[in-house]
Amino acid sequence: MRPLNITSKNLIKSVAFFLGCLVLSMGTASSQTAWPKAQTIKFIVPFTPGSGTDVIARVLANKLAEILETSIFVENKPGAGGTIGAAIVAKAEPNGYTFLITSSGHTVNPSLYNNLSYDTLKDFSGVTSLVELPNVMVTSPDSGYSSVKDLVAKVQAAPGIKNYASAGNGSATHMNAEKFKMAAKINANHIPYKGTPDAITDIMAGRVDWFFSPIVSALPLIKDGKLQALAVGTDKRSPVLPAVPTTAEAGVPNSSYTFWVGIFAPAKTPRKIIDQMNQSISVVMKEPQIQAQLDKLGADPILMSPAKFDQMVKMEMNANAIVVKESKMVVN
Repeated sequence: MRPLNITSKNLIKSVAFFLGCLVLSMGTASSQTAWPKAQTIKFIVPFTPGSGTDVIARVLANKLAEILETSIFVENKPGAGGTIGAAIVAKAEPNGYTFLITSSGHTVNPSLYNNLSYDTLKDFSGVTSLVELPNVMVTSPDSGYSSVKDLVAKVQAAPGIKNYASAGNGSATHMNAEKFKMAAKINANHIPYKGTPDAITDIMAGRVDWFFSPIVSALPLIKDGKLQALAVGTDKRSPVLPAVPTTAEAGVPNSSYTFWVGIFAPAKTPRKIIDQMNQSISVVMKEPQIQAQLDKLGADPILMSPAKFDQMVKMEMNANAIVVKESKMVVN
């Protein structure tokens, strides 16, 4: 048997060849497991199933999963005005597999809660705003309120007696109600619920006087006659409720509130992932099927760049801090 003739030169060539194959192999594996195909993406919604934010998240998730060629799981983590779910995402690994889909109440909470476990500006990176959703002021058909003017008059006649619901402290439904209460110069009690469905249940039962519900949640019940719509909370009428006036048209100027839904990632998520998610969402929102669904819900798409969305969040935080202070909003 002849001895192996391994020279140092041959050894170097062999090692170099082995390393080259290893690098090539790693590169192939990397491309196969590149984001977002390695695992399920999770959308944390900090409100209950059936809330306006939840409905939009599910409309988006199904089609977006197809575009990204992966699976997306919507997980509800309600409570404390959306701060419980937000805290989970703030502490999540910034690897592109956990996102927060929340409402404009996200920009109210820093002024309302003194002990948040996260920093709204530093711990999140905005991906994009998604839609604007009108809130609609609803009462029970048996409540005896014939209009916004009638409701205001009756509340003024019994200060501190009447009640209004919200989907939680600091939620967009709470903010809309506070702006209305301040503009109408009325005194009523805030009853926060864990989410929109619970608030609507008590409105229908007559246990609470009124609620600024996301229109996507209240619309079927309004059409069935189980809820009475007095006004929409935006500065223009909703195409899905064209006969329902705005609160300003109904006699309470300066009471409108813009309720939006947007998506955020943990702060240190790579920019490439955020940009890819932003671009993929833009593709989804242009799909005729998605546009038709949003139209039926009364939702208006409002897509923007991550940088512009971050800027909008900062501006709204400052503006909402003034409203929280002037309205004397408190956590009940």
